[in-house]
Amino acid sequence: MNKASTARVTLDPENWDEFRSLAHQMIDDTVDYLQNVSSRPAWRPMPAEVRNSFSEPVPHSGVGAAAAYADFRERILPYPNGSIHPRFWGWVQGTGTPLAMMAEMLASAMNPHMAGFNQAPALVEKQVVRWVAELMGYPADASGLLVSGGTMANILGLAVARHARCGFDIRQDGLQGAGKRPKLLVYGSSETHTWVFKGLEFMGLGRAAFRSVPVNVDYTINLALLGEMLQRDKEAGHLPICIIGTAGTVNTGATDDLESLAAIAREHNTWFHVDGAFGAWLRISEKLKSLVAGMEQADSIGLDLHKWVYLPFECACVLVRDAELHRAAFASTVSYLAMADRGVMAGGIPFANLGIDLTRNFKALKVWMQFKAHGIGHIARVIEQNVDDVQYLVDYIRKSKEMELLAPAPLNIACFRYIRSGMPDDALDRLNNEILLRIQEQGIATPSGTTVDGKFAIRVANTNHRSRREDFDALLEAVIRFGREVEMK
Repeated sequence: MNKASTARVTLDPENWDEFRSLAHQMIDDTVDYLQNVSSRPAWRPMPAEVRNSFSEPVPHSGVGAAAAYADFRERILPYPNGSIHPRFWGWVQGTGTPLAMMAEMLASAMNPHMAGFNQAPALVEKQVVRWVAELMGYPADASGLLVSGGTMANILGLAVARHARCGFDIRQDGLQGAGKRPKLLVYGSSETHTWVFKGLEFMGLGRAAFRSVPVNVDYTINLALLGEMLQRDKEAGHLPICIIGTAGTVNTGATDDLESLAAIAREHNTWFHVDGAFGAWLRISEKLKSLVAGMEQADSIGLDLHKWVYLPFECACVLVRDAELHRAAFASTVSYLAMADRGVMAGGIPFANLGIDLTRNFKALKVWMQFKAHGIGHIARVIEQNVDDVQYLVDYIRKSKEMELLAPAPLNIACFRYIRSGMPDDALDRLNNEILLRIQEQGIATPSGTTVDGKFAIRVANTNHRSRREDFDALLEAVIRFGREVEMK
């Protein structure tokens, strides 16, 4: 036989010692990158030549691991959105931790398929879900699943709500009437995150199935109007399937009256889901937990761990109080994935029967290591620190004659603007947008922008464990400096 015809190829290193040396360099460089993050700009624009370099053709022949890594260091590493920087407060994003980064590496080295299977990683995820359920006040037999982000966690909760409320026996509700199916409706405040529209479209219900309830002056859902809408819709023959409460709205950090929403849901025989993307974690703080009282009564909760638990992207969790309903909403059985009494398939693939994905990565390891290494109490203190720092920012703004707060700031989010006496709102909008862009482009800090009651606002959303008071001082000083300097036409 021709010797060449039997040659084997692999993607493992040809020289493990050389790879080990390169891997050590990668780790050393990365630790330096994290350790020195505050010495770099919060964000930097990408030069045109770097941007254009990504139009290179498909690499049919490889350049080797060392060359590929060198290319990464030159063209990719210097130009992220900056979410690990201590002055990153744009949107609500997590900052990651060094330990969790290493956990990601360990998880990737194991590379387990997380549909289930008879393996230790599956037990880690079950334990992590049980921990999260306990921290949220759920019973020990509650169900849950780690997923990509808050959007998917919330959509899965909504899908269970639909199954639980109508399932396949909608006629038993006495609402079908002359062969006509009732319209399925979902209720939430006008501040509800846009995941709900994606979810309703994905589930085939359409955006019109969302009943947007006006909010109070503090941006929490108006309970009286919600009750009126529910009653009218039921009298019209429609079927309310879910009420959504929000723990920490994106724009202002408002938290709905979750205890009252739970009572309204029970009164109307409707599923109660809480979008706790970041605000749910207030519950682990003795100082702040009262703000989310009633969340533990929800039928399901969606929450992120890559926000206020500071993990690297991506990691979120959906919790469902009734484990049987959760499984019934997604479970399917096929012969090639049948559970066995022994071997690798012993125990089956339970995670695959709790959501959309069959294939998932080992997200649980970084949660498990972070919780074990730091402890929940320490994480709670960082959350409290985030809130305290924003209250420091808010106090500064309220005392300033050159800035004004545009919305209540009960938690870790502040919306404000620079003001000039006599300047109309449309000009102030343009001024503050220019201030924001200059702060970002000069690498000073990364707040984001939003609109509050029709006014453009500079928005600080603090889920950053690296921020210090001097970082907020630097932001405020820049706002005032640029506010004075910018010439408006």
